[in-house]
Amino acid sequence: MRTLAIALVSVGVLLVAATGSAHHSFSAEFDIEKPITLEGKLTELEWVNPHGWIHMDVENPDGTVTNWAVEMGNPTALLRRGLRRGDFPPGIEFVVEGYEAKDGSPTANAITVKFPDGRDFFAGSSGTGAPVPPGQR
Repeated sequence: MRTLAIALVSVGVLLVAATGSAHHSFSAEFDIEKPITLEGKLTELEWVNPHGWIHMDVENPDGTVTNWAVEMGNPTALLRRGLRRGDFPPGIEFVVEGYEAKDGSPTANAITVKFPDGRDFFAGSSGTGAPVPPGQR
């Protein structure tokens, strides 16, 4: 009985540790010195916790296309700001303002997402050290 209890506690500790390590601060992954503007078409939306992700094809100056993975805030926070999953139909074009990943991969952290109809949303994470646009503090 004692062995079973120790085993269950050990598994619980491992699960909590794995969940905690999945969440990161902004500065651990993204570079505040590398702001970026991405304009492109949606290829995939991941409306998941702890962060939503948009994947978008962005045309490079040489005509090639790069698929960017862009991290947003969690879906509940995005919903409170008026952003809905339905705002991202496949192929929609939009503009993301954010910051590049430190590792040089085509990954970014979104601060704002602007739609063709002029709607502009704060899409960043709160409480992670990510920059907050003026007026959003």
